[in-house]
Amino acid sequence: MTQPLDLAIAGNGTLAALIDPRGRINWLCWPRLDGDPVFCALLDGASPEHGFFDVPVANLAGTQQTYRRNTAVVETVLTDAGGRALRIIDTVPRHPRFNRMFRPPLLVRRIEPITGNPRIRIRMRPRFDWGAEAPARRAGSNHLRYVGTQDSLRLTTDAPLGFIAEETEFALDRPLAMILGPDETVQEAPARLARELEDETTAYWQEWVRLLAVPFEWQDAVIRAAITLKLCAHEDTGGIVAALTTSVPEAPGTARNWDYRFCWLRDAFFTVQALNRLGATRTMENFIRYLTAALPEDGALPRPVYPLVPNAPIGERAAPALAGFLGQGPVRIGNAAAEQAQHDAWGSVVMAAAMMFFDRRLPYPGDEALYRRLEPLGAAAEAAALTPDAGIWEYRGRTRVHTFSAAMCWAALDRLGRIAKGLGLAEEAAGWRIRADRLRATILEGAWNEKLGSFTESLGGDGMDAALLLLPEIGLVAPSDPRFAATVEAIRRNLDRGGLLLRYGMPDDFGLPDTAFLVCSFWLVDALHEIGRKEEARVLFERILTLRNHVGLLSEDVDPRNGQLWGNFPQTYSQVGLILSAMRLSQSWEEGFWRAW
Repeated sequence: MTQPLDLAIAGNGTLAALIDPRGRINWLCWPRLDGDPVFCALLDGASPEHGFFDVPVANLAGTQQTYRRNTAVVETVLTDAGGRALRIIDTVPRHPRFNRMFRPPLLVRRIEPITGNPRIRIRMRPRFDWGAEAPARRAGSNHLRYVGTQDSLRLTTDAPLGFIAEETEFALDRPLAMILGPDETVQEAPARLARELEDETTAYWQEWVRLLAVPFEWQDAVIRAAITLKLCAHEDTGGIVAALTTSVPEAPGTARNWDYRFCWLRDAFFTVQALNRLGATRTMENFIRYLTAALPEDGALPRPVYPLVPNAPIGERAAPALAGFLGQGPVRIGNAAAEQAQHDAWGSVVMAAAMMFFDRRLPYPGDEALYRRLEPLGAAAEAAALTPDAGIWEYRGRTRVHTFSAAMCWAALDRLGRIAKGLGLAEEAAGWRIRADRLRATILEGAWNEKLGSFTESLGGDGMDAALLLLPEIGLVAPSDPRFAATVEAIRRNLDRGGLLLRYGMPDDFGLPDTAFLVCSFWLVDALHEIGRKEEARVLFERILTLRNHVGLLSEDVDPRNGQLWGNFPQTYSQVGLILSAMRLSQSWEEGFWRAW
């Protein structure tokens, strides 16, 4: 099925370009992942007239888009009705240089004929200020400058400048190179530089993938998900965005349009967890550095979400110049969730940092100084655990003592106890254990509803939400606990929509949700596996894999009736769910590769 979110991503941890199957770049934020979308066509209605970079082919008859094997380099093949074809190769450079990682704000696009001389145009139509400003175009000797009020871009190329400026149709008879980036002089020949950056970036990604500890089964899916998570990590600061877009609706015909280009602490924790299990630990190290800069030192409630540069503005506002995804606005910039109380934040921070104390691969493991930095968070988590908050689903119009939030507060105490024990602080470890055990008992008693025969989404409540499936993952209950098995069944009765799960079944500020939240379905896969229903888990996992787009990526939501993807793209939560479920379900290498029984 063709989807509006059939998009591939070329990125490097600084920039990310979203490219459709015809080779149109219709989303790219500048000069970093949370910046102004200079290519914003994704959010400007069904037929945008600007905000893109594409290569229309006369009499186009076919398209094929793939990733170069185990990389973030995107290749798009366009074929016309006469069988003439070309290839577009999109690279956002990333590779070692001068003993550091070179990841500049550059987009490299090469166009090469494959068969014959297809007739093409090159349309370079950036916009500034969220679609409101058309930049002035200025021609140089071998470049075009796009100058706005606040910023400017330079396209350096060996293509005919006049053809690009006037969008003139011409026959492609030789390879062309285009380098888009800051308004700075490019000293080298475009063709040579473009090919060099492409080759070195290819080598980087293939080496990075080579070092991953992938499961035996579903390797291609896991590798693609891992690369995608890496593209969502802003390496300059260590922050990890929840998605690369804003305002792609969670469901058609709603106002559930949010900006996900920020770092949610819980999402980042799960991203770090997934990459760590694959052996890619550097993202965790960078994220801990980010947390050190972002978090209050006195144990005050961390914001649930932070900008990539911690003190940058994050207030929510609208972008009126853009019509919205498929015309379904509003387009929002910023996210008001930053002002909510979400008590799982303490647990997210401590659980992410805890890995630093136990992973022996790290050159600079956690020490007592880091532990002392985390201590106030534990005390604050204990105090807030049984008080109302907006919860994991960020309700804007209601607060409750949410079970998941309380469980994550418990996790903060539990992990601090384990850290203290590992550091040889026996007395402190015992104190944390007593406090954690007391809170755990209270949560389990309050969250269990005897009448319903299941845990509920809030203490003393009677509703269900999919986050209850994470209780064993957090460590609060054992998968073998009959109460958990009963909760899994209750969740399926209430939230299952043809094998895919809603995140909750209660009306919120916008009514009842009607699209399935993809990571919840992965949580169900994990839960089914843990309670012994392993074949059922595999069948569901395989079904979810069929919902990926044409290059293997997932957004946040899916319409269970027709399989159409909705929500911001690519959603880190969804890629995390895929990785963790695959690793849980896969045969071992011994079982799959060389055992005869």
